[in-house]
Amino acid sequence: MEKKNRKSLLADGALMLVAFIWGSGFPITKIALISFTPMFIMTVRFLGAFLLLAIIFRKHITKLKKIEVIGGIISGIVLFGGFATQTLGLQYTTSSKQAFLTGTYVVMVPFFFWFVYKKLPDVFNIIAALLTVIGIYLLSITGGADFNKGDLLTLLCAVFFAAHILVVGYYVKKMHPITLTILQSGVAAIISIIILIMTEPFPSQFDRNGILSVLYLTVCSTVIAYLIQNIAQKYTAESHVAIILSLEAVFGTLLSVLWLGDIFTIRMFLGCLIIFMGILTAETKWSFIRKRFKSSSLDIK
Repeated sequence: MEKKNRKSLLADGALMLVAFIWGSGFPITKIALISFTPMFIMTVRFLGAFLLLAIIFRKHITKLKKIEVIGGIISGIVLFGGFATQTLGLQYTTSSKQAFLTGTYVVMVPFFFWFVYKKLPDVFNIIAALLTVIGIYLLSITGGADFNKGDLLTLLCAVFFAAHILVVGYYVKKMHPITLTILQSGVAAIISIIILIMTEPFPSQFDRNGILSVLYLTVCSTVIAYLIQNIAQKYTAESHVAIILSLEAVFGTLLSVLWLGDIFTIRMFLGCLIIFMGILTAETKWSFIRKRFKSSSLDIK
């Protein structure tokens, strides 16, 4: 039992590191955009991730089945859509706002399940959706009643990430998750290369900050973080995973304020807090509180 608890504690710590890495990715991407175009960043990130994963786990892609190829293509297209709209959106909004707006994908997932599988969202999902709408209003609406272009693109990226969860959830039952990760990275890299060639000029110069930022996004945010998450989730409760990984938005906002000097008003803070409550409600359904309350009630009896 003690050994199991130790593994669970180590897994929780590892997931905290993942949340920090992903949160730090928002200001790091903002820094990368100073030097490079969105599609160049996407190309290097996914091509680098694909090559690293393919070398480390080459046994997983030696003999591919048709279903694996199809799964890799579909998940790769959706994943590209998520990161492309996120990276493009970051040109027009702050990384602190984007950190929380991206996190709204966890609230969207149950409603996607409703649409695809006809499974009605529960009361916690509905409450989470309402909280998220209120939080987005406080966080993103400026002056009049319109979102800015970056906020809209970020919300679209959240839709893609929600769809990606459904796609991965379907195909991971039919193929190894590492195989799916490698293939989707490769597909996203190919799409990025094509769009880069068609729409953007190749960078004429490479500065140190830009190179380091893209390397961080490739190695840490894409390869290391996903590998740590896959391993750590075997040794800890799902409720722990949900709570810890949702801290990505908190880390992203704090680091953006500290590193980039993002302006953060009281209204924006309230918006972030409400969105965070919505994310926790959707992910955990407050099961850890309900279990504790139920346990306390039994003790009283």
